[in-house]
Amino acid sequence: MEELRMTTKGKLALLAAGVSFLAVGSAQAVEIEYWQYVFDSRVKAMDQLIANFEKANPDITVKQTTFPYADYQTRVVAAKVAGQGPDVLQLFYGWTDQFVNGGLIQPLDPAVFPHEEIEKDFFPIVSAMKRGDDYYGLPTAVRSLALFYNKAIFEEAGIEPPQNLEELLAAAEATTQRDGGGNITRAGITLDMGGQDHHWWREVLVRQNGGEPYDAEGNVAYNDEAGAAALKFYTGLQTEHKVGLAGFMDEGQAAFRAGMAAMTIDGTFRLGAFADNPFEWGVVELPADANGMRSNYSSYFANAIGATAQGEELEAAQKFLTYITSPEAMQIWLDVVGELPARRDVALTEENLADPILSPFLKGLEYAHTTQFYDEAGQRQTAIDMVNRVLLEGQSVEESLDQAAKAEQAIIDSGRQ
Repeated sequence: MEELRMTTKGKLALLAAGVSFLAVGSAQAVEIEYWQYVFDSRVKAMDQLIANFEKANPDITVKQTTFPYADYQTRVVAAKVAGQGPDVLQLFYGWTDQFVNGGLIQPLDPAVFPHEEIEKDFFPIVSAMKRGDDYYGLPTAVRSLALFYNKAIFEEAGIEPPQNLEELLAAAEATTQRDGGGNITRAGITLDMGGQDHHWWREVLVRQNGGEPYDAEGNVAYNDEAGAAALKFYTGLQTEHKVGLAGFMDEGQAAFRAGMAAMTIDGTFRLGAFADNPFEWGVVELPADANGMRSNYSSYFANAIGATAQGEELEAAQKFLTYITSPEAMQIWLDVVGELPARRDVALTEENLADPILSPFLKGLEYAHTTQFYDEAGQRQTAIDMVNRVLLEGQSVEESLDQAAKAEQAIIDSGRQ
């Protein structure tokens, strides 16, 4: 038995480096459970990966369980309290501290997932899954942001996709439609702070106005002139230029998919969903500032091993995690979901770099920043509230910014305890 375990670990190490193998059958079949939140293209991709894995490992069965995004973390916590839970699960990198501190996931065994291999093969943002000397998960794919635009609307307006913020405003003004009362019937650009706009504001607009969202110690640093200028620009899209409307058709991506918005800022994970849009669309890098300075935000969902996985289930979970973070799995994820492979050599191919859709996202990775979240949902909500106070309550940009900075700093301080 010990010889079999050593053999399995040796093969796992090989597969972590990108070498495929057909597993040797064990005497007893093992079933493990994989959890992720509901997102159609992700579920479809995982179904395909599970089928491939089970074919190569006939002694292991993987059951996929999904939950609505809003309920996902609560379900994971509840399962742990009940002494159960998934053997492998997906989590946003910004939830890592909560999942580690809550005892929901276990560190990856470096004998199976060598640190030097991880750091050599994956993009540097994989380090966001490391706490102390341990990695707690690995990504299958990484995300960056870009500007999506409706080609038919742009052709109708006789304009080209914007390359800088000044051109973004001009394009938004040229593509916005209003009724006789001045109400927006088609937005030039979506405003959705609950979507990806809070990343655009925090990691892009603040930096383009000469600031930093956080200081070297990770404390809030945007409560200054740069942060105020960034917030004024963003809220001004609605209050001053009237080219977008928060809450228009509920979600920004829904408005764009319906052809009711000319532009939207979103991530690579929308590529699969937008493939069904009833119009032709294009992608360009996020607009630069007047001096050509660009910034971006990069993130990912990682896959981790649940805290309750032990014995044969743990070994099976390690095998499965190894496969779903392999080059083969990443290519499938790219084809089905549209998210960029987390391994450099799979992502940065000549074909991908020449692709007019993937190229803007890949370029964005070169200058992207990854926010260190302590409570991703809570920190996102502070940004949503900050904008709503300006747009809905008429609070000044400076006052709302100050309130948001204090609220987010409290979250950060609490997360460090």
